Amino acid sequence: MASGAEVRQGAERYRFDGVVVDAAAHTLVRDGGIQQVEPKAFAVLLELLRPPGELIDRDRLLDAVWGHRHVTPGVLTRAIAQLRTALNDNALHPRYIQTQHALGYRFVGTLEEEPEAVPAESAPDASVEGEPYRPMPHAGTERRLEPRYQAGLWLLAALLLALALAWGARQHRGAPALAVSPSIAVLPFTTLSDDRRDDYFAEGLATEMHSALAGVRGIKVAAWLPPEAIDRKLDMQALGRKLGVATVLDATVRREGQRFRISARLSDTGNGVTLWSRTYERDAAAIFDTQSEIASEVATTLVGVLPDAGEGLRKRLTPTRNFAAFDAYLLGMWQLMKPRSEVAEGEAIASFNNALAQDAKFARAQAGICRGHIWQFIAARSVDALNRATQACDRARQMDPRIGAVQLALGDLYAATGETQKALMHYRAAENDASEKANALVGEAKAHASTGNPELAMRLFTQALELSPGNPLILGRLGYMQYQAGAVQEGITSLAKAVDLDPGNARLWSTYGGMLMASGRNADAIHAFEKSMSIEPLEHVIGNLGLLKYEEGNYREAADLHRKSIALDSDNFELWGNLADALAELPDGAAQARDAYSKAAGMAESFLAHKSDDAMAYSLLAWYRANLGDAAGARESIRRAEALPVGQDEVALRNAGTFAVIGDIPQARLRLQRARAAGIPEARIAGDKALQRAGLANSAGVRRD
Repeated sequence: MASGAEVRQGAERYRFDGVVVDAAAHTLVRDGGIQQVEPKAFAVLLELLRPPGELIDRDRLLDAVWGHRHVTPGVLTRAIAQLRTALNDNALHPRYIQTQHALGYRFVGTLEEEPEAVPAESAPDASVEGEPYRPMPHAGTERRLEPRYQAGLWLLAALLLALALAWGARQHRGAPALAVSPSIAVLPFTTLSDDRRDDYFAEGLATEMHSALAGVRGIKVAAWLPPEAIDRKLDMQALGRKLGVATVLDATVRREGQRFRISARLSDTGNGVTLWSRTYERDAAAIFDTQSEIASEVATTLVGVLPDAGEGLRKRLTPTRNFAAFDAYLLGMWQLMKPRSEVAEGEAIASFNNALAQDAKFARAQAGICRGHIWQFIAARSVDALNRATQACDRARQMDPRIGAVQLALGDLYAATGETQKALMHYRAAENDASEKANALVGEAKAHASTGNPELAMRLFTQALELSPGNPLILGRLGYMQYQAGAVQEGITSLAKAVDLDPGNARLWSTYGGMLMASGRNADAIHAFEKSMSIEPLEHVIGNLGLLKYEEGNYREAADLHRKSIALDSDNFELWGNLADALAELPDGAAQARDAYSKAAGMAESFLAHKSDDAMAYSLLAWYRANLGDAAGARESIRRAEALPVGQDEVALRNAGTFAVIGDIPQARLRLQRARAAGIPEARIAGDKALQRAGLANSAGVRRD
């Protein structure tokens, strides 16, 4: 053993320049602070320290640490880079780890002698605040403690260790901690093609790579973020801190006719070092093999040899062998993941159909059609969209039910129709596909929230965010679940994080604005709606702006906005109901209002025949029936709405207005009490025209109980 290392009773410790490496405790401490490094990197450091100054070739290190040589040299390069970051070493001017190009590495620091323990009887007189010094007995002569005292000392030692660790962490809180396990962010690839419309192809390759790497055991993959959410001005270290990862994969893509060029690079965010890079120039048909090669190189650099020799990655990245079908599929996914409107979803479905025209067995393209129709049904509450979604999902199931995307789509379909147990069965099956597991957990969380189990839903959302940290779509869905459960402020906080992570998502801004409006923060809501409108004019945003105009008393302007929203989505009964409310306030609008209420009621009845678990839909149907003079029908719809577990705060407020319309003031007062108890802001109650007319509220917000 080299000088400077202490090896006593199985211990192995090394000390140099304020650094202490303890093999038994598996710790690396620098200047009093613990530096977290991956186990393989720590093992490499020990191999270098055991013969300090000796050149250790790469093969010897790979044999000693990884047990074989069938791994790429990148795993060793990454381990050395992580050690340099932990030791604050510089590759160009090394103080501790020197690279011998093409040969190996050596430790060039100076090891220090471990300080000897001071014998108790030779210790000088000392006192602490007047307390006399009491020498401790020698090892081997101390009195054996009784078990209860031994346990007490172990507890005290553990407590002191915890305090020491906490102190060390506190001292170094300003510096980002290294990821303990391999972690990576896949950035949106950049197109260098002359045709800027080729963005979808570059981004599509990146999302496919992201999903494939998310399925590799042992690698933590940061959530996918669109290009507008990535600050390219940040250096690699700052980007790593923001995304919370140790490595970043980026690439440029140029496509010219039937040829492409991809230049990919994997970088260490601790020091900015390039761990691996390569440029590929090939024919279009080779895109699948190229994707697989890049993914395998990256994965083996991060975790070493893959147990299946990369077969899982090749399978995930080769959903078809037809390049034209794959190209159309990438376009469809790009359209589907953009801020969702009925137009965008229709374009995505057309692209997926184009992919199927090229390869009739392309199951993931068929699953994309299913998802597009499901989202149309959820957004527009259109029965026709539900029928189309059911047919598309059945076809996807017949093509290949083993694919996670197919199981996820089936789960979404049954969740949309309120068949919770069937939905959960398919979501759990989708979990077997690691690349879809986070989305499957979100589906399960939403299903449990819909049945009145928010605690379990929250645990599942937490698991999903652990798998995909900082995922804006998951945060958005979490926020909506919190809002439905009555935790409005928590929902607003989650949506605020979501729009901060993905500021270019019109749908997230729309949902955020809707929650702000529901909490009575109308000025903030208008700002959020304007942000959404600046990205894409969504029907719900226009409708919500119409509701704000209605509350202000600008009924004709509100009616105009509602007509615009209906022009974008004519199958949504809620939009027709909003138009009816505005028309009913106009001197010449009674007949038109009745027609709009009739249309809204008929569409709501058709919708509820397919989705009977939507409490708010029943509550809205009650409102339409009350305004059409059908008091008995309104009461029955209220009964059904209040028998369901979710969203009872908004349901209570809506039902209070409905009871006011049919003249049942005691029941209206009872629902108002429920709404207030659930946290509905007084400003919302004050703005309800039906409650004002019944003398239960006024525009000044004064309670009239």
